[in-house]
Amino acid sequence: MKKSAAKILREYGPFPGADRVNGVTFDGRHVWFASGDRLNALDPDSGQVVRSIEVASHAGTAFDGEFLYQIAEDVIHKIDPKTGQILTTIPAPGNGGDSGLAWAEGTLWVGQHRGRRIHQIDPETGKILRTIESNRVVTGVTWVDGQLWHGTWEGEDSDVRRIDPETGEVLERLDMPEGAGVSGLESDGRDCFFCGGGGSGKIRAVRRPG
Repeated sequence: MKKSAAKILREYGPFPGADRVNGVTFDGRHVWFASGDRLNALDPDSGQVVRSIEVASHAGTAFDGEFLYQIAEDVIHKIDPKTGQILTTIPAPGNGGDSGLAWAEGTLWVGQHRGRRIHQIDPETGKILRTIESNRVVTGVTWVDGQLWHGTWEGEDSDVRRIDPETGEVLERLDMPEGAGVSGLESDGRDCFFCGGGGSGKIRAVRRPG
């Protein structure tokens, strides 16, 4: 396993009226983050929140190229980002123990923090298609270039790790500085991760190695 210190490129926040950052996703232009009672669109160039959608947003957030998905307690809402309307709702696999959320291969990938696993689920029904075990608490989840990465956060220790999607084996680990926990995780599709900072109310841009 390759280990290195996470290189933080930029910090955003804290943001007015958003006490914490839960899930994080990226639509190619804006970083959307869940702050408990709303989804917020952050312009990563200016660092400003440019709009918000009022919706329960307790954990992971994902974007499929057109729609947003948001974990709210024990369900996942599909949301039209243009109107803010909830289009459909499916059960979340962890019954409220869900954390990260990602979109890849036409399916949703849902982290379970205390369950220490990631489920691939059908976005129409919520049916579990497969499960990957982790040896750490799972927070945010993201796919980029065929690689599966997830955040972990236990006590003061937090990292971002790449795992083998078949076996769950840890292949690479980026250790976050002390006090910089990772709640949500999303790739920009290139060489950067956006990491939600939980109760710090911050989002950190971290370099993706390779």
